[in-house]
Formats: sequence, structure tokens, C-alpha cells
Amino acid sequence: MSAAEPILRVTDLNVSFGGRSVVQGVSVTVNPGECLALVGESGSGKSVTARSLIGLAGSGSLVRAETLEVAGHDARNLSQRRWRTVRGRQVGFILQDALTSLDPLRTVGKEIDDALRVHSKGSGAERAARVIELLEAVGLDDPVRRAAQRSGELSGGMRQRALIASAIALDPVLIIADEPTTALDATIAASVMELLGGLRQSGSGMLLISHDLAAVATVADSIAVMQGGRIVERGPREQIFEDPQHPYTRALLAAVPAGKPRFTRLSPTAQATAATSSHSQPGEAAAPNGLPGAVVRPLLRARGLAKTFPLGKSADLTAVRNVDFELLPGRTLGVVGESGSGKTTTARMALGLLAPSAGTVEFLGEPWSSVPESARRPRRALLGAIYQDPLSSFDPRLSTGAMLADALSGGATRNPRAHVGEITELLAQVGLDAGLAARNPGTLSGGQRQRLAIARALAPKPRVLICDEPVSALDVSIQAQVLDLLDDLQRQLGLGYLFISHDLAVIRHMSDEVLVMRAGEVVESGATEQLFTAPQHEYTRTLLAAAPTLLGR
Repeated sequence: MSAAEPILRVTDLNVSFGGRSVVQGVSVTVNPGECLALVGESGSGKSVTARSLIGLAGSGSLVRAETLEVAGHDARNLSQRRWRTVRGRQVGFILQDALTSLDPLRTVGKEIDDALRVHSKGSGAERAARVIELLEAVGLDDPVRRAAQRSGELSGGMRQRALIASAIALDPVLIIADEPTTALDATIAASVMELLGGLRQSGSGMLLISHDLAAVATVADSIAVMQGGRIVERGPREQIFEDPQHPYTRALLAAVPAGKPRFTRLSPTAQATAATSSHSQPGEAAAPNGLPGAVVRPLLRARGLAKTFPLGKSADLTAVRNVDFELLPGRTLGVVGESGSGKTTTARMALGLLAPSAGTVEFLGEPWSSVPESARRPRRALLGAIYQDPLSSFDPRLSTGAMLADALSGGATRNPRAHVGEITELLAQVGLDAGLAARNPGTLSGGQRQRLAIARALAPKPRVLICDEPVSALDVSIQAQVLDLLDDLQRQLGLGYLFISHDLAVIRHMSDEVLVMRAGEVVESGATEQLFTAPQHEYTRTLLAAAPTLLGR
């Protein structure tokens, strides 16, 4: 393969499983030093396309192409043995979830060393030196120490960097990165994308798969937009972001919350849900949003909140210290900060699930510490929670209807026939069909599951919802629908939201006030627009500078 030839050249790629076509007529080219991004929703065919290009489409797949050249090889006729050599030496593959991609029982150094050893790259001493060199190259501090650690001992950003080090160990000419920054904090995601962009300086080509359009904007040279297994639009990065031609591309860009004022609808097809009187709170609508009959008493208040965890006989870890906040009806308090900053620990104390080491949390004017254990469950039901991965919080044995019946009855029954009307109402409130009550949550799409999680949280008629990364795992269009739904419910029911997210664009769009946390402390707080346009603390400025933005928007 000469330096002038494309590293990847594909024409008319078609992939099917059991006779069902999932990729149709895809043609792409990646040149040395170029990054092509494939964007689109889940199910659009991005990942299947990428895996098919390197012989990993999976069992039961039928892959056909007029041309399929990878790193100078006609990949249509490669044996699995030859594919293993090509994938190891000439193609690096970076997956989304480093925690599941790395062996939890082996050290990071051993993982990288194996890639070198299998392809006969030097003696043991030479390989050990190369491992340290690679970990240093991807920006890990103290690479000798990191090489001796297992993946579970590293932070999310460190794990992703270690995975990248393993992928580039053999200096591949093509790098395929499948959602490499999903669920990473803004500063860590920015550093990972900067690292990936730098790899092209050596002449490597890159195929980047992502649903994060802002992240794509920072590194891609050209973009191909996929929908329903086909590429519906392609072009240079600037053209796609500044002058999109296809309606689907325009819809994807319109769904991104960056720069959209509070309560601006993100989903052009989303319909406002109609909250019914049975789920309203009589006489307690939200003063800050100008609704009549308002109450100004805080729903949730923290004063001097702190939490320390013992690490051993003589050591403690202070996870949260001296945190103050108030949450009013109809308002959203956003909480941002890197992993380990204390966001989730603060949320658990707000829910009454974790006792603070110091300070107090008041819910509806009463400290959790003064509520007897026997009275906590019904009171806690007024504080709903929505998590990043709703499926892991669902009982896999229960149908959707049984799960909602359990929530409606406070655990007294799981028989959906006892609450048919209320279940139908709840599902309608979050935009789901009543027929889904008979299905298992595992059969629902990601967006449907998150709507179901919201319905379950609404069942006890809560006053506050604590939203912990509720949309970080969703495609941009599904994310837009869920955010619109949360906006609708808040305006109709006067709910207060404690909204935790690493996505600063989402926080800005959803929040009235924001807390910025670092190492367990609130380093800055204030009205959203003031904080985003005139940040006072250096850490806040660093976070905002790291957040990717869409070109021309």
C-alpha cells in the first residue's frame, strides 16, 4: 500500500442477518491522516458497518461489497487467521466501554504486552519499555505505576487512555473508534478527543463512530450521516454542520441542546404530555415559573453537608464537604463536576439513602435525621430518582405493568389489574402506549426504558425528581425527547429537579441554577446564564473551555 492510496476503501457494502438487511449500499473512503465520522442514532447501522469492515460482523451475518480494501488488503477474501494479523498489526479498534473491554483480573501493562507479544514485537524487556512508552504517550501520569494496576483501579478517563494505548501499540495505519467518549466527563472527553486527533499526525487514518455531534465537530474532517442502514448525507465537517441538506441531518442538529434557551423544545415531533389532575399537587404550583397558587418554601435544602468514608484504621476519605443548596418548586438545580467530585454522594444524601457525617438535608422542611425509619419509605417516595441506566434498576422478572403497580401501591401489590387506569394514565403521561404494560422492560428501546423510569418515579406523586445522568447514554434525538418530556412535566406539576450531568450543554439548557463541584466541594454556584457567560472560578472556566461545541452554532 503506497502512502497516496486510501487506507480504507469501501463501495456498496451490504450487511444482513438472517435475511434481514441492516446496512445497504454504504461506500466510504479514509485517506492517510484523515478522520471520517459516522453519525446517527442507535440502529442506524454505524457500529455494524464498522465491525463489518474488519471481519467482526458476527455469527449469522452476510457481508457483501463491490470493494472492501482495508490497509491494502482485499478484505472480502481474508481468512479469520489472516484477519487476526491485520487487526492486530494494521487496524486498531477502540471500544466504548473500557471497563468491559479490559480484563479486570490482569494489569493494564499485561494487556498491552500481550498485543506486542502475540505479534512478536521484541524481547520481554523491550516490550516492557514499549508499554511504559505507550502509557506515557496517551497522557497517563506515573506510567510505571499505572502499568501495574488493574482496570478497576483506574478512573474512567484513565481506562479509556489505556485502551487507546493497547489499540495503537503496533502503530496501526487505521484506527476505528466506536463511541470513545460516551459517559466521560467534559474535560476527560476533550483530552481523549485531543489524543485521538493527535494520532493522525503520524499518518494514521481514523473512522470515528459517535452520536455526540459536538465531539465529532472537534476532530472529524468529513462526516457521513447514517439512517436506517444507509448514508443519507456526507460531506466536509463545515458543510454538514453549517449547511445540512438532508431533513434527518437537520433534525439531528436541531435536537442538540447547545445554545437553546430554557424550555425551548428540542424535538420537533415531540408533543407536550398532558398531566392529569390526579398527579398534580393542589395549591402548590411553582412561584419561580410564574404559576398561580405558588409556594416559595424550598422543597429540598442542604446546609453544611459533608460525608466521610473510613478507608481503614487510620485513614478516611472525605467525599463531600460543606455543601449548601436550595431547590424550589418548579426549578431545576444542575450539578456538574468530574467523576469523583461528590455529585452522586450528594444526591444519595438528598434522597435520605446515605446519612451525612455533618450538616443536614431538609425535605419539605423536615431534616431526614428527624424522620423515624418506619416513616422514611413513604416520605422517600415523594423524592423520585431517574438513573443513567434504567434497565439495571428494573426487576427483570416483572412486566412493565407489574413494576408500575408496585410503585403505585408502595410495594403492596405487583398485580397490574389492580391499577389498570392509573397505569394507563402514567404511560400516557410519559408518551408511551398502554399496550406496553404487558411487555418486559428488557424488550423496550433505550428511549422507551427511560420514559418508563420516569413513569415509575412519577407513580407516588413526588415533589422532587433527582435525575442522575438521565440522558447520557441516549442518542441525541431520543435525548431531546426525554428532556422535552421532563420540561413538560415540570411546568405542569411544579416538580423540582436536582439534575446531575457531565454534559454542560444539557445542564445549561435544563437548569435555572448550577452547582459546580470539585473534590467534594462546591467551587462555584449561581444562576445558569451568569455562570456560563461569566464564570468566576478557574475550574469552572476549565470545564467550559473543554466542552465541545457545534460549528456555526
